[in-house]
Amino acid sequence: MNKAQLVETVLSVGDFPSKASAERATNAVIESLTAGLKKDGGVQLVGFGSFAVTKRKARTGRNPQTGVSIKIPATKSVRFRAGKQLKAAVKKTKA
Repeated sequence: MNKAQLVETVLSVGDFPSKASAERATNAVIESLTAGLKKDGGVQLVGFGSFAVTKRKARTGRNPQTGVSIKIPATKSVRFRAGKQLKAAVKKTKA
């Protein structure tokens, strides 16, 4: 599912008068999640899951083409852990 499909789903499930209002609501949720991660380092949605900022240390890597060692800088990334209800809902779906 991409963002346009998500907006369509929000429009059909929610009580929105137009596609534009459903898109604004979707954007507001995404912006709120981003702000929460920036400010607090994590967002927990009970039953759905939790997003957390993790830190990766600087390390030495290797260029596979030349074999030369390179320094990989420290970075931050976002991890997601699915909640109990989300895991159960996904298990119930048929492949």
